[in-house]
Amino acid sequence: MKNIAFYIASRYLLSKKGSTAVTFITWLAAVAMSVAVAAMFVIISVFSGLEDFNKSLISNLHADLTIKSTSGKTLKNLDKINSVLKNNKEISSFSRVIEEKTYINYNGKGDVAYLRGVDSAYTKVNPVDKTIFYGSYPSFEYSNEVIMERSLQNRLAIPVDDSNADFSTLFMPKPGTGIINKEEDIYNKKEIIVCGVFPGNEQLNNYIIAPIELAEELLNLPKNSAYQIVIKLKNQENINSVQQDLLKTLGKDIEIKTKEEENAAFWKMINTEKLFIYLIFALVIFITTFNLAGAIIILQLDKKQQAKSLISLGFPLAHLRMTYFYTGILIVILGVVSGLILGTALCYFQIYTELFKAVEDLPFPVKIVGENYLIVAAIASVFGIIISWFFSKISKNYITKN
Repeated sequence: MKNIAFYIASRYLLSKKGSTAVTFITWLAAVAMSVAVAAMFVIISVFSGLEDFNKSLISNLHADLTIKSTSGKTLKNLDKINSVLKNNKEISSFSRVIEEKTYINYNGKGDVAYLRGVDSAYTKVNPVDKTIFYGSYPSFEYSNEVIMERSLQNRLAIPVDDSNADFSTLFMPKPGTGIINKEEDIYNKKEIIVCGVFPGNEQLNNYIIAPIELAEELLNLPKNSAYQIVIKLKNQENINSVQQDLLKTLGKDIEIKTKEEENAAFWKMINTEKLFIYLIFALVIFITTFNLAGAIIILQLDKKQQAKSLISLGFPLAHLRMTYFYTGILIVILGVVSGLILGTALCYFQIYTELFKAVEDLPFPVKIVGENYLIVAAIASVFGIIISWFFSKISKNYITKN
């Protein structure tokens, strides 16, 4: 009998209805579901693309693992740390880093910037040298050769890789107490040459990347100092096990953070935005399913005489209800499948044409993920099943009464 109910439901969906209005409302419900599903799939695919895009931006700022001191800025026992890292087979490369705020001045123009001092192995951990679009990466033969973020360089109008231009000057406040007798008591300063420019983003705005010797000199630190050590792993899937092994080996006064932990606030914001997107489009699909409710009700009115005949022939009321339920489910399946096909086509259209732009030179990134198919189909199916079940509960008195 259940197969009969499903057969009747499929005939109700595919065959011509008793009136044009019923046909229109039935297909309107399917089209509305299809459009809502396609819209949700496209939006979360764009969000997946933005998530990957943000990860790629952060990869130039944060390494797989970062070692910091919990007792002050400067890392202690660097010889021990270097020895442990060199002997760890899971580690591909590591680099010393010193990062501090500084003030830069050029021809009377000044701005606050972030100075990141790195050693020559830094590009093996974070390939920032590959992002330089003008000039070159420092050779590390001279400590005052730096690369600068584009917007900072534009604001100060600093010439790039020009030996005839005036030097820029970095100022670093000196720690300490006592009476200030001369300018040198307030800050250290160093003249620098900008040899390259790299693109900025929210994570790298106002950054200056320089040899670590420059940062040591400005901060009055001894040679071979470090505020942190950044690490690149051979296999990122082992990041948690490597993190725990290093914590056990290096002991106290050390903290080791993953890339995600270094950007906890950023990822919390991303996940919150993702949750709100899911909730908003779940609400859109839920509202759309009321078209499905209307289609079931109109179908019941249109097929009232046929239903009365089926009941008279001994067709169980429960199976008649299942007929309307199956009709709703078929509409949902049709809407979900066509919506996912439409959404996939739109995503591939954006991937290959890059027609829609987030900004002038950046198209909206799109990433098609299998998980997104499951999420969208599950949300639409759950709401569709609930609505179909609720509105298929027709009473016998409604059918038999005039």
